[in-house]
Amino acid sequence: MKIKNIPEKERPRERFLEVGVENLSNEELLSIILKNGTKSKSVKDLALEILNKYDVNNLKDISYYELLKIKGIGKVKAIEVISSIELGKRIFISGRSIKKEKWSNPKDIYLDNKYLFIDKKQECFYCFYFNNNQELIERRLLFMGTINRSCVHPREIFKYAYLNSASSIVCIHNHPSGNVYPSKEDIRFTKAIKEIGDTFGIPILDHIIVGDNGYYSFYEEKEEFLC
Repeated sequence: MKIKNIPEKERPRERFLEVGVENLSNEELLSIILKNGTKSKSVKDLALEILNKYDVNNLKDISYYELLKIKGIGKVKAIEVISSIELGKRIFISGRSIKKEKWSNPKDIYLDNKYLFIDKKQECFYCFYFNNNQELIERRLLFMGTINRSCVHPREIFKYAYLNSASSIVCIHNHPSGNVYPSKEDIRFTKAIKEIGDTFGIPILDHIIVGDNGYYSFYEEKEEFLC
């Protein structure tokens, strides 16, 4: 059914104005982003087809090229959908960062941030920058690597520390394999950035490795690795 043939009060944009965005279905929200359908398919049908193929949890990771495989999705629509999803991710992460979060131990950091690594097939390396009161200033994704390793340069880590006038740093990255135990490269790298941080007065407080069901903290194992 074409949108123009749907009763006005049931159209996605009209329902947005009538009941508010929080009361719209996923299909209606996606219909608004898509704007229109095709000659043979209404925008609501097109939205429903996408959601049937990729549920909401998987939609966050859908690629531009996957969208192009769906009949009725061209370059412009694919770009708009991917951009909307990316903006939503950034708003969500930024919203969490705005709070002056304070963590007293590695477990709290892991529990509050493990969502960053859900379903990630590559290693993602974040730095958390803190002020003198140990309040979070910025959470920044610095590198995404292959499934085996991230190519991380200390220069980038400390550049953002200076830009944020940070007093300390916590590093956190994932192991897509699920094994949280540090590799030899992880140990070498952590020792190197700790030495740099100590030299420049911006200490690396911890380096946390996230796996499928747990974490590893260099701080908690400091007698073995960080002394």
